[in-house]
Amino acid sequence: MGFMLKRLVTTTLFALLPAFLNAQEIADTIYTGGPILTINDAQPSAEAIAVKDGVIIAVGSLADVALHKGEGTEIFELDGRAMLPGFVDSHGHVVNGGLQRLSANLLAPPDGEVTDIPKLQETLRGWMKDNAETVASVKMIIGFGYDQSQLAELRHPTREDLDKISMDVPILLVHQSSHLGAANSKALEMAGVTADTPDPAGGIYRRDSQGEPTGVLEENAFYAVLVKMLGGLGEDGFRAFAKAGTELWASFGYTTAQEGRSIPATVAVMRSIADEGGFEIDVVTYPDVLVDRDFILENVSQDYINRLRVAGAKLTIDGSPQGFTALRDRPYYDPVGDYPPGYSGYSSATMEQVNDVMDWAYSNGLQILTHANGEGASDMLIAATEAALAKYGPVGNRPVLIHGQFMREDQVDSVKRLGLFPSLFPMHTFYWGDWHREHTVGPVNADNISPTGWVRQRGMMFGTHHDAPVAYPDSMRVLDATVTRRTRSGDILGPDQRVDVMTALKAMTIWPAWQHFEEDKKGSLEVGKLADFVILSNDPTVIDPEDLDTLSVLVTIKEDKVIFEAPVGEDQGELRPGMFRNFFPSGDDPHGGHKLLELAIAATEAMAVE
Repeated sequence: MGFMLKRLVTTTLFALLPAFLNAQEIADTIYTGGPILTINDAQPSAEAIAVKDGVIIAVGSLADVALHKGEGTEIFELDGRAMLPGFVDSHGHVVNGGLQRLSANLLAPPDGEVTDIPKLQETLRGWMKDNAETVASVKMIIGFGYDQSQLAELRHPTREDLDKISMDVPILLVHQSSHLGAANSKALEMAGVTADTPDPAGGIYRRDSQGEPTGVLEENAFYAVLVKMLGGLGEDGFRAFAKAGTELWASFGYTTAQEGRSIPATVAVMRSIADEGGFEIDVVTYPDVLVDRDFILENVSQDYINRLRVAGAKLTIDGSPQGFTALRDRPYYDPVGDYPPGYSGYSSATMEQVNDVMDWAYSNGLQILTHANGEGASDMLIAATEAALAKYGPVGNRPVLIHGQFMREDQVDSVKRLGLFPSLFPMHTFYWGDWHREHTVGPVNADNISPTGWVRQRGMMFGTHHDAPVAYPDSMRVLDATVTRRTRSGDILGPDQRVDVMTALKAMTIWPAWQHFEEDKKGSLEVGKLADFVILSNDPTVIDPEDLDTLSVLVTIKEDKVIFEAPVGEDQGELRPGMFRNFFPSGDDPHGGHKLLELAIAATEAMAVE
């Protein structure tokens, strides 16, 4: 029996308490027996915590908290493991994370096994064989997570590569950045993409020397094909994505998840799940501001309804730095591919649109999250924010800069001056740090990607994120990358930008809680806050920082309810190599979870027949 199931009704200490102590407020649960990191500077640690009705009622010494023990109080024995506040998602895409969870795993090590195009093809063939009934049902194949920077060929797979897998079933591969993809000939045919199809605004269908599409899709061109591919799944298919995504987030200790770019239809699906009690963690969503502003104004709220709320709006200015679609203020260092001299990326939104969006957000006092990776995109956001502030003044909307990968130091100064909250992506130092050093920005500027050090030098709060499904919502990988900035090759990328463990933990808890206007309820373990907890295999503040990535999430607790529990025997911190086995309800093989999608499709088809 795992330690997390040791809910002892009595202990020697509690049994000896005099009866008059029961006059205190009686707890439903008392947590004790291991290090408790409160992330509260006024009381950094505690021996015990008492909870009633899902809310913390006492934090402190075991003797003091024991005053809240009654006959029905359960004792949750930590057994030496560390307890922290539940992690708050500073930026991710929980619905698309479900898609990642339910598709073929094309990630490179350590999260997958794909290192070249033959291995990618082998992985897809194996997945098709293991999921033959699902492929026959949904009539499509989706693979997730390939990254050309980690393939031996240093290129994207093409439609010719994918046609060798199938000419009859449409195949769409989603790049790890989720900003690019690759399609076979059948998928291009299904989407109506030919040599005569013009590139959409903010996107590119890559073409060969004869003008024929190669199957490689950038930005809005990729999204156009993805929508065509997924459009046939129906509401139940997306319900499977959304629910699977929240389960995945919970397995990494997140008690609040974010869907960082939704549309009204996505919100409707999430709302239907929420109304049925399908979310065990809180979900905040930010609909795309370029899609339907009236919808945002009508639905935005600070209050959760069945664990879901529309929290503001999302704007996307540019694309993926590792995919060379982020907008820089100078040419890319050494881009791999067919790029013209002086190529510096491009924006997916115009300056006029960015100005208009910021004006609208400030005039309505709405929070706006803005995706800006390259320096050029950050310049656009800074200029538009300055104009909005000059017109309306501070409106208390806590605007957020998402990513800011290549921010210059003067831009960090502007971000502070304008009151933008930086939600940064230090996981890039691990996954793409070597790539950035060698190809995107060069060895000098690579040291300053995701500049957490510059931010802290200025006394600023910040959030750290995984941007899943760009990377897995792996909280311990986020923590490790923020502290060590060690790349896949073992290099330390920008030692001056590293921060200490406690700062990194704040960027996963109390600071993103502030970002979401929820610092009074989440992010630290204090009286009156929700009993949202994560239990780790060890105390991250006492182990060697180089070992942070070996920590495991053992238990996730939402308002005093266990919602995730690691399988017995997974206490050694090595969850990643076998992660798929741990995530799916079937618990038997890496493909079992895809049956959720198969069932959803079957339900959709049945509804269509009716």
